[in-house]
Amino acid sequence: MRHTISVLVNNEFGVLARIAGLFSGRGFNIESLCVAETIDPRISRMTIVTSGDDKILEQINKQLNKLIDVIKVHDFTGEEYIERELALIKVTATATNRAEILSIVDIFRAKVVDVSPRTYTIEITGDEEKISAITELLRPFGIKEIVRTGRIAMARSPKVK
Repeated sequence: MRHTISVLVNNEFGVLARIAGLFSGRGFNIESLCVAETIDPRISRMTIVTSGDDKILEQINKQLNKLIDVIKVHDFTGEEYIERELALIKVTATATNRAEILSIVDIFRAKVVDVSPRTYTIEITGDEEKISAITELLRPFGIKEIVRTGRIAMARSPKVK
């Protein structure tokens, strides 16, 4: 089972290496990792996607909470949350297929962020399924390069009753 974990950490040298080392040292795979400062520049949020059963996740949580620079660990499993990824896709664009590519970009609410005589670079945000869907539609045109950020996540606000 896939798990998305949010970890608030002190924004200090070596914290990322220690957390990555914790995962690799125990044989846990990190499928996706995104790190950035929070509103407080002394604190960073790490969004980690990993796989495993509940026992593995419990072990990961315990090990993360033992690290001095870890402030809070939050597993989004079983609750409502918002997740997004950003992708840049460089696709071959010829005079004959440019209109069709732009149509796909429009349908997915993506945007072209760079144009050259032979390529379009497309920016898209969304969940993993949306990015995979546009990638599959663009593949026949000739994808030259793809860069993805990895998943970021935030808990949904409680609904007002």
